[in-house]
Amino acid sequence: IPKNLAKVRNLSCSNELFSCYLTNCVLTPLQAVMEKAPLPADAGAGEGQHTDMAAGEQEQEFAVVTTRDGWDSKLEYVLAQVGFSVGLGNVWRFPYLCHQNGGGAFMLLYILLMLLVGVPLFFLELAAGQSIRQGSIGVWKQISPKLAGIGFSSCVVCFFVALYYNVIISWSLFYLGNSFQNPLPWEKCPQTLNGTSMVVKECELSSPTTYFWFREALDITNSINQIGEFNPIITGCLLAAWAIVFLAMFKGIKSSGKVMYFSSVFPYIVLLCFLIRGLLLDGASEGIIYMLYPKLEIWGSVKVWRQAATQVFFALGLGFGSVIAYSSYNPRKNNCHRDALMVSSINFLTSVLASLVVFAVLGFRAKNIALHCVRENLQLVSGLSLVTSDNPHLFNNSDVTLEEYTEWYHSQGAQLPFNLSNCSLETEMNKGVDGTGLAFIAFTEAMTQFPAAPFWSAMFFLMLLNLGLSTMFGTMEGMLTPLADHFTAIAKHKRLFTVFSCVVGFGIGLLFTQRCGNYFVTMFDDYSATLPLIIVVVFENFSVAWIYGADRFLKDIEKMLQWHPPLIYKYLWKYVCPLAMIGLLGASLLNMFFETPSYSAWDRDTASKVTLAYPGWALALLTSLIIIATLPVPICYIHHTLLGNLRRSHGQRGGANHSLENGNYTWCSTEDPDVAAQDSTSLSPVAEENYRLLNQEDEEESSSV
Repeated sequence: IPKNLAKVRNLSCSNELFSCYLTNCVLTPLQAVMEKAPLPADAGAGEGQHTDMAAGEQEQEFAVVTTRDGWDSKLEYVLAQVGFSVGLGNVWRFPYLCHQNGGGAFMLLYILLMLLVGVPLFFLELAAGQSIRQGSIGVWKQISPKLAGIGFSSCVVCFFVALYYNVIISWSLFYLGNSFQNPLPWEKCPQTLNGTSMVVKECELSSPTTYFWFREALDITNSINQIGEFNPIITGCLLAAWAIVFLAMFKGIKSSGKVMYFSSVFPYIVLLCFLIRGLLLDGASEGIIYMLYPKLEIWGSVKVWRQAATQVFFALGLGFGSVIAYSSYNPRKNNCHRDALMVSSINFLTSVLASLVVFAVLGFRAKNIALHCVRENLQLVSGLSLVTSDNPHLFNNSDVTLEEYTEWYHSQGAQLPFNLSNCSLETEMNKGVDGTGLAFIAFTEAMTQFPAAPFWSAMFFLMLLNLGLSTMFGTMEGMLTPLADHFTAIAKHKRLFTVFSCVVGFGIGLLFTQRCGNYFVTMFDDYSATLPLIIVVVFENFSVAWIYGADRFLKDIEKMLQWHPPLIYKYLWKYVCPLAMIGLLGASLLNMFFETPSYSAWDRDTASKVTLAYPGWALALLTSLIIIATLPVPICYIHHTLLGNLRRSHGQRGGANHSLENGNYTWCSTEDPDVAAQDSTSLSPVAEENYRLLNQEDEEESSSV
């Protein structure tokens, strides 16, 4: 071994993982590709901490590699995966979709698609990352260099998402800072500056929480065309958000893993507290019944299927590369199948828990609005002797129920000569608020009616902050890990690259801190991630199931885990998942082409939302985002195809002091005369179509040689 080590020092090779003939010890090209750096946890015993080979076999083997970081504990890894998959979408997107699409019927559809598409693809990414121990670039390049573009596309999408996702975190920071006031600043409308008791017209026409969101927080413009004016407060909050991300990511998973103990666990504590508090509110039961009541007719809508599939897709973080990056730090024999089922279940249960909280609070809010409507209507007609004489109880009792008012309205109120509303709780519940509006308007408005409202507000926005940060860490890891694995220069200066990424992210993120920045957030959320990620996952699925082969992949997993996964995954990967993803991609493209891309703008004069079409330059921008995110896939494919044709046309050349890169290997020159005398043809690399993932039989055969 010392003699061989001395020879290695004389090798002129640029790759960290390389193979050369050494005296009394041969590393074949296949073994050099498949062997990954050992994890610190691999040396331990017990579940998830097995050695890759017996001690005797390791003594027979020689590999010059760098040690790869690993999780300090299984709990850190689980919290990281859960923290990444459970994000802001679980708190506002899932409840909103459930609210708009049939309640319990949407949940049943979501569960069906989660089992048929979500879990199999999530398991695929976990197994691939854990097996190859590389980021998304290395994983797909391992199957074939032509597929490396899939990983690069994932990195681009992660960067796009990180840009606008951190802006949402900055909004949470802004609201968190304003929560330490009593009364809360969004509890009442501000008065005009002329000293009168009149309130601001924009607030009077909308509501205090709506006014605070659009005017105080965003200071939003009337359209996306009014660019160039920055919001200094949100800019400062964005700087603070990127600083938090940098501090947590500075040492990679060694630092971010520790942060996960708080950022992943704290939101559940807050959700449970809100659930207990919400169930005690008047109207909570009506809200939850509204959520759970199944409207099965929505299953006939293609739009609902598309929304459910998209939610499954984003809920598990498929295609980002973050799932692959996190699992690549695992011991090789970690039970990734159990992890896939566990994380998927936790994700769904979290969505249900958040929906219960949201609908309990929205039910309370809707009932208060309905009762306020009842009091105003009764006060309006209280002077009519005809009505009061027939209904003395109704008009002399301040505690009129909605049922009593509804009965009176249908019998007499609807026939009155002036307009009265039905004051229906269900009507108020049907007025759904999507996306950020659910958290920053509807939920915030309900909390102003809580006792000790500042406390609940601070807890809520601290929860949003932690949910956003845990997802942000995973998104950044999905970009940093693959690039560090692929480029040696980045790996040697990963901390400096992390600093650079955060600085660039903040610089580009200034686009979103303009007064019209919220419209850019909507654009990036709708177009920069959805289509590119679907395309990435389609290629991932096709690469494993058809190019590499589902049977071979299952066999590799069996050798890695020491048991055979259910055969159903083979058919799900080969047929169900590709058809579902292609259908989702087709539906998304058709929706984009047949419906003009538009956004919801805030009209200051009318204090209401209006739907506007994106201008030409904005359409060019969103088209560019989609193209930039998907362009690496065809570029890498064409590049490696042309390179392979060029090599075949010129033939393979070998010899001393000659370096030829082929696939994942590099020919290494040596000054050792015994090595120079070796026949170079015996080192011919494996053909691209025969690339294999981790194969323990190959390891055993190589070590026996």
